[in-house]
Amino acid sequence: QVQVVESGGGLVQPGGSLRLSCTVSGGSFDDYEMAWFRQAPGKEREPVSCITWSGGTTYYQFSVKGRFTISRDNAKNTLLLQMNSLKPEDTAMYYCAARRSRRDWCSLMRSEYNYWGQGTQVTVSS
Repeated sequence: QVQVVESGGGLVQPGGSLRLSCTVSGGSFDDYEMAWFRQAPGKEREPVSCITWSGGTTYYQFSVKGRFTISRDNAKNTLLLQMNSLKPEDTAMYYCAARRSRRDWCSLMRSEYNYWGQGTQVTVSS
């Protein structure tokens, strides 16, 4: 059984930073393509970033490009999302998602991911 667990959310002031973590249990972590999504109240869940199984390819939603960095440490079974220069509009529940794939590109489509965490809340406010 695959379990996805996020951590690291919290309250931060505009311009601040947070780092989210995600672990996956059940299978080998480097078998999984990974992604972060987020959902603000009253809005659809939207993609933030994705990363291939090797970490060699990453994609970002335009609004976070240059501010967020996705990375993974396969030896530690951990996915990270470093979020800098946070804005109030980044406020949302952030979800980690996984799919079994070793392809050389990753997807930002929600429907492609089979396994989801419960989410971690990020609030950007003064």
